Amino acid sequence: MYKVVTLMSCLFRYAIEVNRVPAGNWVLIEGIDQPIVKTATITSVSQTEDAYIFRPLKFNTSSVIKIAVEPVNPSELPKMLDGLRKANKSYPLLSTKVEESGEHVILGTGELYLDSVMHDLRKLYSDIEIKVADPVVSFCETVVETSSLKCFAETPNKRNKITMIAEPLEKGLAEDIENESVKISWTRKRLGEFFQTKYDWDLLAARSIWAFGPETTGPNILVDDTLPTEVDKSLLSTVKDSIVQGFQWGTREGPLCDEPIRNCKFKILDAVIANESIHRGGGQIIPTSRRVAYSAFLMATPRLMEPYCFIEVQAPADCVSAVYTVLARRRGHVTQDIPVPGSPLYTIKAYLPAIDSFGFETDLRTHTLGQAFCLSVFHHWQIVPGDPLDKTIVIRPLEPQPATHLAREFMIKTRRRKGLSEDVSINKFFDDPMLLELAKQDVMLNYPM
Repeated sequence: MYKVVTLMSCLFRYAIEVNRVPAGNWVLIEGIDQPIVKTATITSVSQTEDAYIFRPLKFNTSSVIKIAVEPVNPSELPKMLDGLRKANKSYPLLSTKVEESGEHVILGTGELYLDSVMHDLRKLYSDIEIKVADPVVSFCETVVETSSLKCFAETPNKRNKITMIAEPLEKGLAEDIENESVKISWTRKRLGEFFQTKYDWDLLAARSIWAFGPETTGPNILVDDTLPTEVDKSLLSTVKDSIVQGFQWGTREGPLCDEPIRNCKFKILDAVIANESIHRGGGQIIPTSRRVAYSAFLMATPRLMEPYCFIEVQAPADCVSAVYTVLARRRGHVTQDIPVPGSPLYTIKAYLPAIDSFGFETDLRTHTLGQAFCLSVFHHWQIVPGDPLDKTIVIRPLEPQPATHLAREFMIKTRRRKGLSEDVSINKFFDDPMLLELAKQDVMLNYPM
């Protein structure tokens, strides 16, 4: 338990110690900074009634730009880690993580945001020299069709077997889950009504939703589509938590390049569960659930998704063509181009892939001789053109790729950066019986064995 040591009130540049602060004031509190990361609710120790937390902060943008950092002097790593912890507390939208390759990654909303973070990290929080890698973006993985066949996986002890398929979600449903227009904590009746009325699901499917993932507001759904005549529902319910955990784990790190899965519905079609509880523990079910989710995903025409920014540019009429040129060179597309009433300016609204937005502002100023100004904010996710698993595509270094090769290029480069093998190996996700089933059905596989 942590205790409040000092209360201080801010007065211009001075912090004046006080013994009490009435509601509605800004206050500095000393002694409780250790356990708090972003937000917290502070209560008194002697409080007997239930404490309700303040609603966590919600933002209209996401942290999709990431940079890898490391200290110039390796012995100063602990200082940098301490600085990262402090920066994480100071910036509400910032998040930090360590990749499997060991690199420390900072996620922010854009170039200027990350510039400010790095300035504070170097000068204020750690006071050391820090090297920064080129910025990259987060991707998502999705599917565009229903799985071409029912995918199954057996647990290591061969006593349990789970069968699943994957398919894309209805348009707008992923955003509804993320914006919490629908919550998994609702009663089954209320969930059923929501999906029935808004997305035209049948009542049985709508009431059989097990989880959203990853976390409780992730844009993927796990549905129990088994029939009581074929599957022992009481046995299945005993392993529900383990299957959900495997699904959450799988959707947090997809099979293409360890990025989150988005906009997918996973349906459990069949399950054979061992009668003895010792044979159906979490250690058996969780990895199997994740593996079958991956195999169903790979059979459903997987695609990569990239973040798109909404750009608003204000420029004089004679600079509009230059703005179009800069946007076209970066895969941007203009949605609106209107004059500002009563002024010589034009407002140009466009969508631009976040991966092509690095240096956009500088480029824009150069081409318009400093006359154009732009605002950018994360807007939506969009599928990257091309098949990420098409092995006929050869990625040549230092050459710009045609549009249809982009998905493959992004996947391979992301896998390299994370220290993963060059290509997706299906041996990890498909059991031997499943591979035999694929061979029987003569399914053409693009993936290396």
